[in-house]
Amino acid sequence: MKQAIVVVGMTLAVAAGARAQTPKGTTGDLIAPGASATLIDVEGRAIGEARLLQTPHGVLVKLDLRNTTPGVHALHVHEVGKCDTPSFESAGKHFSPIARKHGFLNPGGPHAGDMPNLYVPQATRELSTEFMIADVTLDPGPRSLLDSNGSALVIHAGQDDYKTDPSGNSGDRIGCGRIEKSQ
Repeated sequence: MKQAIVVVGMTLAVAAGARAQTPKGTTGDLIAPGASATLIDVEGRAIGEARLLQTPHGVLVKLDLRNTTPGVHALHVHEVGKCDTPSFESAGKHFSPIARKHGFLNPGGPHAGDMPNLYVPQATRELSTEFMIADVTLDPGPRSLLDSNGSALVIHAGQDDYKTDPSGNSGDRIGCGRIEKSQ
């Protein structure tokens, strides 16, 4: 009986110690691992920020855009954390650690980095939105957005048709942000 009490006590002490070392937000809640990206346009001007947060169900992306080209645009995670202007081709292909086809409507899809289209209003040229990406992580491993070559969020000129491989006929890359681990 003494061994069981000692084991339970040690387990609670280890758990409490780990919790005490985890950063806390202003509400005292534990803060999950995070990342961020500053998005730029083809001329290198800042057009927005993204905050990424690891959750038990995937990565939550909170996106705030400003002075962005109005209209409907595809948004994808790309496989390389580079955003060289003017074409952002340095960001590579869509993030797809498991060989799948592009698009939510493609029977062989979607890529892990496929996301919903964005609608930027003409009147404000601003957008704030958030969504969950279920098949990626900020933790180490094959699905990590923070692997050795990083990853990037890329905004395309057109909308994603959600089925045409490899990029949904979404057009040129008009915005890009390198995803970096938060400090």
